[in-house]
Amino acid sequence: MTQPQMEAQITGAIVRRYFAKLQERLTLDVAIVGAGPSGLVAARDLARLGLKVAIFESKLAPGGGVWGGGMLFNEVAVQEDALPILESFGVAALPAGDGYYTCDAVELASGLIFGACRAGATIFNAVKVEDLMVREGRVAGLVVNWTPVARLEMHVDPLVVTARAVIDGSGHPSEAVAMATRKAGLRIDSPSGGIVGEKPMWMELGEHTTVENTKRLCPGLYASGMAANNVQGGYRMGPIFGGMLKSGRKVAGLVAQELGS
Repeated sequence: MTQPQMEAQITGAIVRRYFAKLQERLTLDVAIVGAGPSGLVAARDLARLGLKVAIFESKLAPGGGVWGGGMLFNEVAVQEDALPILESFGVAALPAGDGYYTCDAVELASGLIFGACRAGATIFNAVKVEDLMVREGRVAGLVVNWTPVARLEMHVDPLVVTARAVIDGSGHPSEAVAMATRKAGLRIDSPSGGIVGEKPMWMELGEHTTVENTKRLCPGLYASGMAANNVQGGYRMGPIFGGMLKSGRKVAGLVAQELGS
């Protein structure tokens, strides 16, 4: 009987490469929760500065809410002032009048993912952030587990990834910030000192406040995209993504400034 050499070689290569990748990123400069558009832009910009960056995405497919466009019509809109970010990722956009443009949702999601990876950021998909590590009032890392373990409520202890800065890009739930306020009891830079909660749809204001609300919330913790809007009480804006892209760029600048890059 012949030995299953190809099977052993392929399996071994995957296991060795994955664990090498994980081990190299157990200590990070920046850990990002959620691979949505703001997180991907931030990851690309920060990785380009030479920082060690990883994104932890609970779903199998990174890209956040981009893929489905508006109600599964896989086109999304952006404003003209966000075009330079799209162009930097090589994503095409077509004019839609009045300073708005549309782009293919699949091209946008895949372009952002590829751009972040090409810059040196690492995406760990199907990994759930279930807790934070906090030291003396500072968010200092993430507690992670496999998403299926969390969904099946299996009693499996997690692992820890340390980071000099954590960005909550988890979208509407603001998952990391919720852990910081609810479990760690940290007071954050918001009108209430906690999560205010997202307001209903108002596209024009929502696009503005997404960028305005992107900020450092407490030592070691930032929020971007819809997570930032939810924290500060901003408006929902639907399938228009210029504010999300600009939020990612803004949070990258804030983190880079604090980390001295």
